[in-house]
Amino acid sequence: MGTLYPLLMLPGFDPRPWGTHDLSPIYPNHRFEQKIGEAWLTGDDCKVANGPLTGQTLSQLSKQYQRELVGEAARDPQRFPLLLKFLFPREKLSVQVHPDDTQALKVGEPWGKTECWYVVHAKPGSQIGLGLKPGVTAAKFAESIHENRAEEFLNWIDVFPGDMIYVAGGTVHTLGPGSIIVETQQQSDTTYRLYDYGRPRELHLKHGLAAVKEQVASGKVAQREKAPHNGGSTREGLIAAPYFVVDHFEARQPLEFSVHDSSGRSSVQILVAIEGCGAIEAPGSESVTLAKGDAVVIPASSEKFIVRPQWTLDFLKAYVPGAPLPEPQARI
Repeated sequence: MGTLYPLLMLPGFDPRPWGTHDLSPIYPNHRFEQKIGEAWLTGDDCKVANGPLTGQTLSQLSKQYQRELVGEAARDPQRFPLLLKFLFPREKLSVQVHPDDTQALKVGEPWGKTECWYVVHAKPGSQIGLGLKPGVTAAKFAESIHENRAEEFLNWIDVFPGDMIYVAGGTVHTLGPGSIIVETQQQSDTTYRLYDYGRPRELHLKHGLAAVKEQVASGKVAQREKAPHNGGSTREGLIAAPYFVVDHFEARQPLEFSVHDSSGRSSVQILVAIEGCGAIEAPGSESVTLAKGDAVVIPASSEKFIVRPQWTLDFLKAYVPGAPLPEPQARI
């Protein structure tokens, strides 16, 4: 078995009717004939773009390397635990819901889909729909779908650059136009479309309405102050939740990290560059460049690694917590 090393991932661009041709705020050198809604960074089918493992998918590598790649904290040693992607909504997404773990098991899925959204860019007036308004029951919401009034029963909130939104499984939600989002989620693509503004796409009302929760812990996560971190760099803890931890760094000096959190257990680490450029260095491996729009996967077997910015590097770091965490404090 070969040695793992920091893996530069090839983005997978996914056409969606609500997407855009212009991804230049993140991918200025790409041109698309179709509307692109999502750029998948660490999906099961996402491929490695550097070194001896070039062309291998994360699914293949997870089955081959198991804990060496995903770490001790991951629930399933043979499956990559987190999916990160950019979202580029130019129109409203469908109103949808993802099951939580309990509901997913009832329909034969290994786990549900809890996620979070980090707002990278947002035009004035950008909004998301998150959860049902107080007093709205699942039955009332079901009626509103058939009456073409589903949007009226959602909580609509303004979003701004730097916001972090927690979306627990079972939360009815949608994204409005005008923002660019980095989504971190359980590795699942189970989505139930409940309402789609008349677009000719299939709805999933049976399973979707069964998954809807009237009371959820979703909402904007309380802002934390940016803390100094090694010579002019800053660290901001964005979210700590049962399935993922996401931190934001503005690096101006080299930063050293461990794949172990305070619990002592290891996790694969995922870095996503928001702005700038830098190099990722791990013992015994060639350095890999991380530039805006890129994701680099640091295998748990790397133990330690260094992020060396070229001038400055603005990036997110996501991993699986080694000890059980409660849901974050969030508000609509």
